[in-house]
Amino acid sequence: MKTKAKKNLVRIGCYSAFWGDSVSAATQLIKSRNLDYLVADYLAEVTMGILARRRNQSNQKSSINEGGKDLGGVGEGGYIAEFISFVLKQNLPDIIKHKIKIVTNAGGLDPLACKLAIERAIQKAGVKEGQVIVAAITGDDILNQKNEIKNDFKKFSHVYGEEVDAESYPNDKEIISLNAYLGAIPIAKALDEGATIVITGRCVDSALVLGPLIHEFKWNPEYNNDNNNYWDKLALGSLAGHIIECGCQATGGNFTDWEQSAFSPNGGWANMGYPIVECFSNGEFIVTKPRETGGLVTTATVGEQMLYEILDPGSYILPDVILDMRNVKLKQIDVNKVLVTGAKGRAPTDNLKLSGIYLDGYKMTGTLIIGGIDAWKKATAVAHAVLLRTRTILAKLKFKDFRDLNVETLGAEHTYGVHARTRDTREVVLNITVHHDDIRALKYFGMELAPAATCMGPGITGGGTGRPHPSPCLVHFSCLLPKNKISAIVTVGNKSPLTVTFDGPTNNGNVIPSPTPSLSLLLPEILKLSEISEIPEFLESEENLNKYDLNILMKIPLIKLAWGRSGDKGDTCNIGIMARDPKYFPYIKRSLTEESVKEYFAHLCRGIVKRYELPGINGLNFVLTKSLGGGGLSSLQIDRQGKTYAQMLLSFKIVVPPGLFAKL
Repeated sequence: MKTKAKKNLVRIGCYSAFWGDSVSAATQLIKSRNLDYLVADYLAEVTMGILARRRNQSNQKSSINEGGKDLGGVGEGGYIAEFISFVLKQNLPDIIKHKIKIVTNAGGLDPLACKLAIERAIQKAGVKEGQVIVAAITGDDILNQKNEIKNDFKKFSHVYGEEVDAESYPNDKEIISLNAYLGAIPIAKALDEGATIVITGRCVDSALVLGPLIHEFKWNPEYNNDNNNYWDKLALGSLAGHIIECGCQATGGNFTDWEQSAFSPNGGWANMGYPIVECFSNGEFIVTKPRETGGLVTTATVGEQMLYEILDPGSYILPDVILDMRNVKLKQIDVNKVLVTGAKGRAPTDNLKLSGIYLDGYKMTGTLIIGGIDAWKKATAVAHAVLLRTRTILAKLKFKDFRDLNVETLGAEHTYGVHARTRDTREVVLNITVHHDDIRALKYFGMELAPAATCMGPGITGGGTGRPHPSPCLVHFSCLLPKNKISAIVTVGNKSPLTVTFDGPTNNGNVIPSPTPSLSLLLPEILKLSEISEIPEFLESEENLNKYDLNILMKIPLIKLAWGRSGDKGDTCNIGIMARDPKYFPYIKRSLTEESVKEYFAHLCRGIVKRYELPGINGLNFVLTKSLGGGGLSSLQIDRQGKTYAQMLLSFKIVVPPGLFAKL
């Protein structure tokens, strides 16, 4: 295999955080500066469900009504066709001119079909042969092999040691998709073989960035015998991918201090800048964005994104490396430039995580807008009456009752549960979602919703879409499979396919708990905190709290002391919290315990709450299992992905002494 000299700097921009991100983002990055790579993440659990449902319907010629949902943008083979129509075709001349390589998981459930479609588009555009070489990576889709290897499946747990919350392969369900999260090595192999566009299926999001870095910097041990800091380099490269894979969430999108981003120079949100990482050969990197774009890149925006959708920050398990981000350091080195250092890596486990989807009946959501005085009370009464009427009909027709249901009065702080403060609003959106095994039962519910406008409360109007329609209820699950049961196939241009096996060094473990931090790593932070005289030393003893008059201790909202961001992992939600100032961290730690957060989210969390610390950024990460009503695909909740959970927790009251409060 031929290799070229290592680069010292590689610039990678990410234009897509999900299927549906801005169609103009790729053009912004391509025209902004001299990028080496353009990456795009299209695949979330929900996206995989949509693709799986489409493939399943195509195979079985299902007649289920999709409720008018537009599934446009999906190629016949189950890939994201928008990549070709809105990114490649519109930017191909500039991509070729500036020699930008592209890595994306737009291949969805059929990367080979996506590869062929790209090659047809390139040929039609009159591109000279050899200027653009397309590679497809397959092997992640193991649906057809499930019966042969089902005895090798292992449970997956979001929290180490908590078997009660572990997920496993559902043998009694109709599985419609089953994909392994592949890593970065197959991507690096494709680039080694000359590919300029690499199309993958299901892989970990960070691999889209780590693959090019392995290729450019020759981090793979097979290139040479210099393995010094090898795992740390892979860890930093993975962290770079993690930070930019959600697009603008690293540049001021979804940011706690949203006004700074919304009204930032160069157009704010209307002209958001997409993220770029400038990566060095030692693994360290700078997060930035194009000039003359809106948004901002600060230690806060980058820190929030680092905390997004993680579990144990000391053991962020990936196919290529176990990333320890507890002592990561963020440094503002210029306007919209943040240097990231300090990530540590360890050998990966000998398993790959699987993402599966199965069919589990049908669900339907009916929506009514209810206005006027006592809107919340009227909505509650309407929901009760509609459900009672429908259940009476179902009983007469010998249908079973609903398997599950959820009533939400949006606009009256429904998601806050017992912490809601607003019940006297004069306008609410009533959402009623029901789940049943028989599609006919849901149709009766749909027919009984509209009559509420004439036979129930005043001020009712429809959602504007007519009668609701049932749709298949898809459920996501995770499990583990030994790496030696899976191979990746790399097909580059017209070359014969290459097989990539996952037989490199591992720690031979299924789940890796976060190791205990060494005292040498934590001591500087502890000493820094102890030098602040106005902070009672809660880290040593809570008895110091008694030196304050309890009547004058202050309780202030967490948002005054910290930034926060939340996201989903199946039915598990994580909430990351980062102190605005190191001196606030002890107070946050003291008030935000596993017990207090569990109590605060008792109306949503049916599992456990686990707290992890990130002393490098004065951060905490809370993992809430069984807290999303089943997860993004199957949940009956309005917030199926935990997007509002951090915002809720930022209202939590933190106890601080008056001396600190006076400075806020």
